[in-house]
Parts: sequence; C-alpha cells; structure tokens
Amino acid sequence: MAKDKTNYTCTECGGISPKWLGKCPHCNAWNTLVEGLADSAGQTKNRYSQQYVGLAKASEVTTLADIDATDMQRTPTGHDELDRVLGGGIVEGGVVLIGGDPGIGKSTLLLQALDSLQRAGQSTLYVTGEESGAQIALRSRRLGLEGSQVKVLAEIQLEKILATLENERPTIAVIDSIQTVYSDQLTSAPGSVAQVRECAAHLTRAAKSSGVCIVLVGHVTKEGALAGPRVLEHMVDTVLYFEGDTHSSFRLVRAIKNRFGAVNEIGVFAMTERGLKGVSNPSAIFLSQHTEPVPGSCVMVTLEGTRPMLVEIQALVDSGGPSPRRLSVGLDKDRLAMLLAVLHRHAGVACMDQDVFVNAVGGVRISEPAADLAVMLAITSSLRGRPLPKGFLAFGEVGLAGEVRPAPRGQERLKEAAKLGFSVAIVPKANAPKKNDKAFEGLTIHAVERIEQALEVVRSLQ
Repeated sequence: MAKDKTNYTCTECGGISPKWLGKCPHCNAWNTLVEGLADSAGQTKNRYSQQYVGLAKASEVTTLADIDATDMQRTPTGHDELDRVLGGGIVEGGVVLIGGDPGIGKSTLLLQALDSLQRAGQSTLYVTGEESGAQIALRSRRLGLEGSQVKVLAEIQLEKILATLENERPTIAVIDSIQTVYSDQLTSAPGSVAQVRECAAHLTRAAKSSGVCIVLVGHVTKEGALAGPRVLEHMVDTVLYFEGDTHSSFRLVRAIKNRFGAVNEIGVFAMTERGLKGVSNPSAIFLSQHTEPVPGSCVMVTLEGTRPMLVEIQALVDSGGPSPRRLSVGLDKDRLAMLLAVLHRHAGVACMDQDVFVNAVGGVRISEPAADLAVMLAITSSLRGRPLPKGFLAFGEVGLAGEVRPAPRGQERLKEAAKLGFSVAIVPKANAPKKNDKAFEGLTIHAVERIEQALEVVRSLQ
C-alpha cells in the first residue's frame, strides 16, 4: 500500500514546506510548521493548468473614473455599540471575523444581534458547529429572547452549509465557529490550517456572489491572537477582537481592520443577566469614584477610534532599594522610563531611588503618547503626597527636551471633559481653544509649552 504524501504548513502565513523545519522559510516564524497530508490531486491540476496558461484570454480593465462608486448601504444591528465598531451596521456581502477568549461573550452578542435583525424584518441564520440547537435555544431563553424566529443550523460540513445559504438566502449568517467547519475536498482534520483557510475562502466567495453578510467566529491562541493562518485576516473585510476579563462585567469589542469603516473603534458592553448591554458613557468605567482627591491620581482624555474617553492614571511612588522598580500596567514600560528621565532633567523631580508603579484604571490599554503629561503629573503628585485639584485633567505628549506637544483632536477631548463636569485642565498650547467658546463653559483651561510650566500651574492650584 502506497504511503500518503505529507507536507508541512505554517500556522502563521500558510506557507507549505516539503519537510519539517524549525523556522518557516516564508515568514521566518519559529516552530509553526504543522504536518498534514499533501493534496496530490490539486497539485496535478495546478501543473496541468500552468501548461495552458498562455491560451487564456485577457480580462478587460476599467479606469477608476468610469467605475460607478456609491456608498455601501448598511443595515443597523439594533446594538449601537456594535454598529459603531462595524462602521454603522452590516454591509451586504461583507465578511466579518470576530475572535475572543472562550466564554467572553461572542456567541451571546451575535445571538442578540441576530434576534434584533430578525425582529426588524431581516432573514437570519445561525450555523453552530460547537453546540446543538437545544443549547442555542436554552441560551436564547436565558437572554430573554422569547419567541425568537432566528433560524438555526447545527452543521459542520462546508458543502451542506453552502447549500443551505444558497437555499435560504439570509441577510446575515453567523458561522460559529470557523475552526469546526470542514470540507470533504480536503483530507485534513477540522481546525487544521488547510481546512480553516479553504473553508473561509469558500464562505467569502459565497458572501460576495450572493450578497449574504457572513460573520465568522474564530478561536484565539494563548497569546490572544486569532488561531489559524494570518491569511484568514486578509481574506475578510472586517476583523473584530472581543476583549475583557471574564471576572469583570465589562467587555470591549475592538476593530483592527475594517474595509467599510474606521479602524481602532471600540464598543463597550456590560455583561448582565439578560446578555450584553451597550454602555453609552464608557468614561464612567475607567474613572475611580473618590469622595476626595487622592495623591497620585490624574485623569486624561484618550481617543479610541473616533470616541474620546476619560481614563484615570494612577501612580504610586515608594522608597525602593538599590535597584528601584519601574512597573506600568496599560502603558508602555519603556516610555515610563523615558518620562522619569525627562521629569528629572527638566523639572528637577528625582525618582532614581524610588519604586514607580503606574496603572491605567479599568484595564484599558493606552498606546498614544497623549498620556505623557498625565503620567508625569500623577507621579509628581504621589511623590510629594499632594493630590491634584478636584475636577482636574491633563493630556499632551512630552518630548525629550521637556516640551509639551499637542495631541490630535484636542478640541474634542476638551468638549468631552466639559460635558462630564470637569473644571480644570492643563493642555498643550496648540490645543488651547479660542476664547469665549461656549462649548467649554465651566472648564478653566491652562495652556503650557513645557513640563516646568505645567508643574508650576499645579503648584498654584494645590
């Protein structure tokens, strides 16, 4: 009996190697090659087609000016936070990939969205490969979705799923999850690189040809990235990540790719007994409720996509040993060390023998440099043991020369702070609004150009 031929496929890029290697020759990733059966029939077909490639007719090309381009029509899902991340709603023929940790709430949110769309008169289909129809029905009862008319299909074979999509023609279909779907055309097991890639490609092709919006649920690895080849993210139109701690009631849905809208948008949800509910004022999550101002706390306004959010930065400076620690949670550790050096050189605040701990409240991750000024003021407040004034906030990037640089869209940040009742703000001079602007009534704004000026303003307010 002839032995089946095998090859090795990279889980990162999908590249194929005839033998196992420690490093993928295509993307240089280590220990990512997985053994699988070679598709000899497909390889023969490819060699045959390459012999006659010169006989193929050239396709017609069109100039950009002649293409009739119109905005994509969107269908709201009934959940404002999810619509915000998607760019306004689902798009006809769009393919969305959503990933997240087990139990984070992916299936719950999608079932709620399908029920809202169905009640709005849209045809929906929920394809489950990990649960039975009875389990989906029990979840809908727990969520309070009584009398839901969402159609459910418990199937993992790709050909049957495609036939059902062709027969039902729903507006939106959810595939939960793509790792459980398999095709009879491949000999590898469900969840393998080849199966995930081919099944996703066939479903994407079906979405584009039929106009059905397909949502793929993807598993994540222990590092938090979507499992399977990275080519899966390039196939789809939108990639969403479900984030949050399973021990917390709040969840974040973040868009990292969107061909029909803005990226880096986030939607904030609260997990309740009746499922996930959108949070209209997420700033309240990331602000600690202090009855009185405490040392080491400073509020800043960060941008998540198009949404300004107020986040509290907390700092704790304590006496350290010969090797003081610098620890940051939610902020860049290397940037913290740089800010401490700038604080010492240009403001005369020395922390070289102190342990410095910095935390962004609520588990949010801040990657933009606009948090520099708030971090430095929080560190100074903790070191001196003097709290910042009540209703105080600050934002701005700080350079190595001690200058305070402007943050993008500073006017929107200040309007959000004024709307939530903050009274004092220290901002870069370039972000200072014009005088007599009624949008900032009740908010006293101090514009500074250097970090020394910011500390002088704080001392005058304390």
